[in-house]
Amino acid sequence: MTHGPGLLEHLVSLDLFDTRFVADPFPALAALRRDAPVHHDPVTGLWLVSRYRDVRQVLLDPVTYVPDNAQHVVTRLPVPALRVLARAGFALPPALANNGGPSHAGLRRLVTRFFNAERVAAAVPLIEETARKLLTGIRERLDRGEAGDLGTEYARLLPCQVMMALLGIENVPPTALSEWSDAALELFYGRPSAERQLPLAELVADFYRWLRGQVTSAAPQGSLVEALHGHQLPDGTRLDTPTAVAVCFFVFIAGQSTTGQLISTVLRTTLSDPRAWSRAAAEESFGQAWVEEILRREPPVTTWRRATAHPAELSGTRLPAGAGLLLMLMGTGSDPAVFPEPERLCPHRRNTRHHLSFGAGRHRCPGASLARTEAAVALRAAAQWLPQAKLLTDEEPAMLGLLSFRAPLRVPVHRGC
Repeated sequence: MTHGPGLLEHLVSLDLFDTRFVADPFPALAALRRDAPVHHDPVTGLWLVSRYRDVRQVLLDPVTYVPDNAQHVVTRLPVPALRVLARAGFALPPALANNGGPSHAGLRRLVTRFFNAERVAAAVPLIEETARKLLTGIRERLDRGEAGDLGTEYARLLPCQVMMALLGIENVPPTALSEWSDAALELFYGRPSAERQLPLAELVADFYRWLRGQVTSAAPQGSLVEALHGHQLPDGTRLDTPTAVAVCFFVFIAGQSTTGQLISTVLRTTLSDPRAWSRAAAEESFGQAWVEEILRREPPVTTWRRATAHPAELSGTRLPAGAGLLLMLMGTGSDPAVFPEPERLCPHRRNTRHHLSFGAGRHRCPGASLARTEAAVALRAAAQWLPQAKLLTDEEPAMLGLLSFRAPLRVPVHRGC
């Protein structure tokens, strides 16, 4: 069956970019799951797929549901912005997230080697030391009676600095790399005005030129770029420069911006529960389990896109070939058919890791282990170094609200009594 036009509109006013939806998406996601699990959104032109079983089916069937549209721009770029990108030679050929071809498996294996369990475990002291350095200044300010921001001054910078150390990047300030990555997400997944798109395009062009310089220069031994230099495609040819740059473009953004968004959400959620903040400082296993529950309920990557390679059917809705799908990853983590009492954060929930926040199948996030570890270490360090930190709650939290990314933009804190 198909769902009649206007059905969802009678239940909830849905605008994926509306500040009310971004602030509290759960009622709309519940309505989608319940009444319109495969709903055509006239604004984006995408079919919103919201039930866990359907999203998992799509992710595990890369033949029927291809990733070709995963990195398409959401808001049409004006000519001046396109010219800025063209002058930089900007291109994102199929590489990782948008690659359904035969080259994907080898490229994914190459990247996964840099974020495997052994490397992540070895990186824990680096994460801890980076956290201590960033928290020192924040604690000093709080002790002086001033406010601090665990979002911009800690969550945003920690994964960037860790990634730079792991990948041997030294020739760019961490703040520049963060700004470039955030600009890319906003330009491609946001709804910026034409005036805003131009400066964003200039930042993305700078990012692309820098990445191209990294890829075409002599690479440090054992680095990701060196591995890309030596990578052979299935047909025996060497990896071309645009594809190597596209790999780095994805890895550098996913390795810092989305992990920083996760850490911001974890910190804000935990600070809202004083008992959880105390337990995070004292119990390492609690922090790890708590992060997993937040990933289930409120992941930084809220949606992802697929397209139908041929006609298909989901939950009784027929989809034509070439239909664009928006997989509501955040909604699947609150599907009561899979997670009882999904609104409750329950550390050590039996099936917490069954969530789809890192995807599933051949395109599952290769950096999942590093993101989990960084978030858990960042939480424990902050709770230990700032045991008396309290959220400043005088105003509604400003939220990042892009098509596929959501997180607090700030986590303002002060020293409580």
